[in-house]
Amino acid sequence: MKIYTLKAKQKLPITVDKAWKFLSDPKNLKTITPDYMGFQIISGADREMYSGQIIQYIVTPVAGIKSKWVTEITHVQDKEYFVDEQRFGPYALWHHKHFLKEIPGGVEMEDIIDYKVPFGILGQLVHPILVKPKLKEIFQYREKKLIELFGNFETEIATETKSKIVFI
Repeated sequence: MKIYTLKAKQKLPITVDKAWKFLSDPKNLKTITPDYMGFQIISGADREMYSGQIIQYIVTPVAGIKSKWVTEITHVQDKEYFVDEQRFGPYALWHHKHFLKEIPGGVEMEDIIDYKVPFGILGQLVHPILVKPKLKEIFQYREKKLIELFGNFETEIATETKSKIVFI
């Protein structure tokens, strides 16, 4: 049983309050998800985020095949972090931690996703050619959209990276 980890960091020139307001609202997921994925919330996004919240989506990740995805918000610490876990959907395991940290000049967002692909060894063979590139593409899209919405984080040190997506 192989469990993969994706880590993504991005800095934005906004306050923690503004970042939290946007990122903790499930309705904004559509904005930061590529259009071709056909992201649609079916239910559960009608209240402010809380532990135990169940949200149902439809996504079309590959080849026009629609998939229902049900997640539960399992942990919420206001303006610091929240965790969503898949209850039903395309992955055998999906555990996504979202962290926010105030930094000079803005906020640093960090995502840590532990996931397992379905179909055993077949899923593991498909992971590097389909799943991993697709997740990277989704997070690169999200990075671009957040920069469009909130601006680019300018650092005083030119060699410092503004964002980073790493698979372990």
